[in-house]
Amino acid sequence: MASPTPKRAGPARPAFRPPAFRGRLHDPRTATAVGRWLGAAFAVCLVTGLISHYLQQPPDWLAARLPTRPVWVYAFTQGLHVATGLAAIVLLLVKLWAVYPRLFVWPPVTSPRHALERLSVALLVASAVFEVLTGLLNIVEWYPWPFGFVQTHFAVAWVVTGSLLLHVAVKAPEIGAHWSRRSAGTLTLPAEDAVDRRSLLLGTGVAVGVVTLTTVGQAFTPLKAFDLLAPRHPDHGPQGLPVNRTAAAAGVTVPALRDWRLEVTGPRSYVLTLDVLLGLPQVAARLPIACVEGWSVDADWGGVRVRDLVERAGGRPGRDAVRVTSLETNGAYRVMEMGARYAEDPLTLLALALNGQPLTLDHGFPARIIAPGRPGVLQTKWVHRLEVL
Repeated sequence: MASPTPKRAGPARPAFRPPAFRGRLHDPRTATAVGRWLGAAFAVCLVTGLISHYLQQPPDWLAARLPTRPVWVYAFTQGLHVATGLAAIVLLLVKLWAVYPRLFVWPPVTSPRHALERLSVALLVASAVFEVLTGLLNIVEWYPWPFGFVQTHFAVAWVVTGSLLLHVAVKAPEIGAHWSRRSAGTLTLPAEDAVDRRSLLLGTGVAVGVVTLTTVGQAFTPLKAFDLLAPRHPDHGPQGLPVNRTAAAAGVTVPALRDWRLEVTGPRSYVLTLDVLLGLPQVAARLPIACVEGWSVDADWGGVRVRDLVERAGGRPGRDAVRVTSLETNGAYRVMEMGARYAEDPLTLLALALNGQPLTLDHGFPARIIAPGRPGVLQTKWVHRLEVL
């Protein structure tokens, strides 16, 4: 009986090998050049975002000190915030393209310093992507998540900032070595890549310029003719003004306004009808309406000074804050408070007219607040009560 043929040993299984990236420009010089732009964009977004947050939700110690001038401060800072955030999306994609091969280095950790570097990268990438993505969805008013946008966006901004500072600290030697075309590290890279790198950076700059040009017109109205990609156009809407929250969305109907009265409570409380309000001294003011989504428009408003209504109720202009309540049935800003500086400002109006016509229902008929330098969510519509605090 023949002995069984011995089995042949199969080929040895190769050791794990990470993916090989042979593409050019995935190098520290490219990452550093794009990273400088991205870092500047994040810095602008942080500063303007803090301004927006504390204008919307000021702590008690700040509420009475918020300035009302210049009247365009929120329109400018929030328009810059959104424009820079959109530019940061382009820069972040290019930055990730330049560095993503490093995600596959093997072994994944070689030293405590390398572990700290990788941790900073993981935190920075995750938080930065989250921040720009949620910001983008916010400007189109789509919220497919269960958490509050404002609070979460604010908190993650600090995570981005902290992880970015940590990343820069860890990578400082490499950044310094590739900071300029004449830096020591840059000179060790293939010279033939320099031309393509300049082309990549030029293309990135053009992409940022195109995104900015086709969106910034929603806030910088001289460029509104190029406003092709922004979710709002400054001229589109009733009475030539965009509307974020319609009366239908707020649950405000014409029958609900049939017996409308304005209640003003204070030491000498009183109630006014619309006809009586229209008979009071009317003031005209040209002020911007500016929303957190980044759009803003200057408009001509007419109405009664809030300070006059406060004084009539026995309030002290310049010392008393005011609480404003809307007829809307739901919403985070149904009740709004304005500090004493806003309440006493001669440009803060209980507006009854817009661009020479009575307010439409979607713009807050019969009365709304318009004040200088405030976010649009605090320019309360469908006002039916003012309380002197």
